[in-house]
Amino acid sequence: MSSRLELLFDLTFVVAVASAVRELAHTIEAGHASSGVLPFLEVFFTIWWAWMNFTWFASSYDTDDVAYRVMTMLQMAGVLILAAGVPAAAEGDFRTVTLGYLVMRVTLVAQWVRAAIEDPVRRRTALRYAVGISVLQAGWLVWLWSAEAGVLSGGGLLPGFVVLAAFELAVPPWAERRNRTTWHPHHIAERYNLFTVILFGETLFAASTGVATVVRDGWTSSLSVVAGSGLVLMFALWWLYSLEPGGEALAALRHRSYQWGYGHFGLFAALAALGAGLEVAVSQSGHHAEIPATTVGYAVAIPVAGFLVLLWAVHAPFIRRSVAGHIGPLLGAVAVVLVPQAAPVVGSAGAVALIAAVCVVVTALTVVSRQRRAVELRS
Repeated sequence: MSSRLELLFDLTFVVAVASAVRELAHTIEAGHASSGVLPFLEVFFTIWWAWMNFTWFASSYDTDDVAYRVMTMLQMAGVLILAAGVPAAAEGDFRTVTLGYLVMRVTLVAQWVRAAIEDPVRRRTALRYAVGISVLQAGWLVWLWSAEAGVLSGGGLLPGFVVLAAFELAVPPWAERRNRTTWHPHHIAERYNLFTVILFGETLFAASTGVATVVRDGWTSSLSVVAGSGLVLMFALWWLYSLEPGGEALAALRHRSYQWGYGHFGLFAALAALGAGLEVAVSQSGHHAEIPATTVGYAVAIPVAGFLVLLWAVHAPFIRRSVAGHIGPLLGAVAVVLVPQAAPVVGSAGAVALIAAVCVVVTALTVVSRQRRAVELRS
């Protein structure tokens, strides 16, 4: 079960995620969606990876004493610094984001060193984590210096980021190759569920903004449709996610934990991008932004389709599925991607409503399929 400190820790990520979502929404509204996606993914990777590192460490070594609490609170400060730097990062200035990341990482290294001292059985594993994180943090500082000094041109920044991110992902498998940490599968599943709720909160915020706009500026049918459809969409996607295996699957197949844990990056990023897409839909429906209806449709459809595909891909190896369970989310993703083509006819609000309707159908079919399979297994 998540500790009170972990719940407090998650609150700092609400701020960071909200900043990233807001910047992506502004970029789409300005008509520069294609140039805003990569900065969004880069910033979201730093947010997600910082949360990941703390979550898996805490599952093994949460002592909840004074030293642990103080170091965790320092990490929270780093998250808030990172969140403050998100707007600048969207413009290519990663200095503040890197500073926040540095604060988090230095503290995390200290926690791993402490774990190495107090857990002699897994000392080598903990020290590998400490060394790997330290070396890569130095790499991020070199990357930032190269960008500031002009050593890396605009075209060289992305490859450098990708290489460093790939090495970041390689640290846990390398560190735990000989002796794994004692993370708890049910605790990890709960922590991921809680972070998913944070991301669904961004979708809920967009829907509530639509309602608030309706109340303030007067009732309009398009805003009402977007607000209601956003709420239905959140319910449907959450229901789909809640149907997937969690702690039991991780406990049975611990060797696939990296696939499950890393695969959630795409799921989380899709949900965050959906929040931005709904903000754009609300803005356009309220006549606060001049955006083509097709663009609005794709701003919502692409994250939803990505979520459906990745939800299937991440969880497929953990359970046996019926044919409907295999193809339902994939067919739903195809249908969702086709919806924006109808946006010039039905409008952006109609497109969002159609996307929500597709997700409701996929959810209903999945629930019925699971129930039938459960009856077959019992009989």
